[in-house]
Amino acid sequence: AWDDPTLEIVHVNDLCSIESASYLVKYDSVHGTWDKEVEHKNPEDKFFTVNGKKVTFSQEKDYTNIDFRGMGVEMVLECTGVFLKTPVLEPYLTKCGVKRVVVSAPVKDGMLNVVLGCNHQKLSEDKKILTNASCTTNCLAPVVKVVKEKFGIKHGCITTVHDVTGTQTLVDMPNTKKSDLRRARSGMLNLCPTSTGSATAIVEIYPELKGKLNGLAIRVPLLNASLTDCVFEVESPTNVVQVNAALKGASEKGPLKGILGYNELPLVSTDYTNSTYSCVIDGLSTQVIDGTMVKIYAWYDNECGYSKRMAELAHIVSAKYITKTRPKFVYE
Repeated sequence: AWDDPTLEIVHVNDLCSIESASYLVKYDSVHGTWDKEVEHKNPEDKFFTVNGKKVTFSQEKDYTNIDFRGMGVEMVLECTGVFLKTPVLEPYLTKCGVKRVVVSAPVKDGMLNVVLGCNHQKLSEDKKILTNASCTTNCLAPVVKVVKEKFGIKHGCITTVHDVTGTQTLVDMPNTKKSDLRRARSGMLNLCPTSTGSATAIVEIYPELKGKLNGLAIRVPLLNASLTDCVFEVESPTNVVQVNAALKGASEKGPLKGILGYNELPLVSTDYTNSTYSCVIDGLSTQVIDGTMVKIYAWYDNECGYSKRMAELAHIVSAKYITKTRPKFVYE
């Protein structure tokens, strides 16, 4: 997003210190050191700079206290994970003067959950607040799209083998972020079965699949690159060759090009660090049992791939509804 000439990042709001924010913008244990010069020179300064450009900073729990209007902010990327209902997001528009809001988490109260390549056609002038769904939904939806359109889906179940996240604890201790007791156990030592809303959230993308998909997650002691194990009972009998051909074809042309990847190399999780695809099919692992049960492995960098889609969605929303120009990212 920083390198997108159509977007100008002017302000960051977080509860951490500006020292922490500027430091973590520059340095990342998984993705490496950002190639931009990030500086916060004076402790009293309420801004940091990126390649000399000033980015102001605030620490407001109540975002309505921020002078977005005075800063000329037209669009907010809401990435706190706290404001997940339309009524608590609407003040961005009604009080703060912001024109558009893009949320980096699923919102399940009727808000448009966008998965680029799958349902971005539903974007419209009147949908001023929308969400980029979740990282796992962005991984799963392209797979569902291909299987549904090529073979039909009777029902299915997914397991996301997901890296540890900030909702878990580093060592065994009470967890104030989630009620799931297993997330109170050390995320760096345990395989942790837990919930995922990604399968049921597919209904937000494909309403016709309501009640037909569900799933679970297993949190694993890794920092990056996750895997979604997709199992579907399909309507039309098929085989491994046909399934892989459909997935490979969808990765090469059409609305999923650049979003869905495909390979048949014997790769492992670290090979997908910094992958900007929403998912990459592990063609070597595809199975078909008794003609209609299809099993597919889909890899994803749950940070980098999702962030790339978030930046693209912000670009599309800005271009179509603020600057009234043709977006650079067009998935057709």
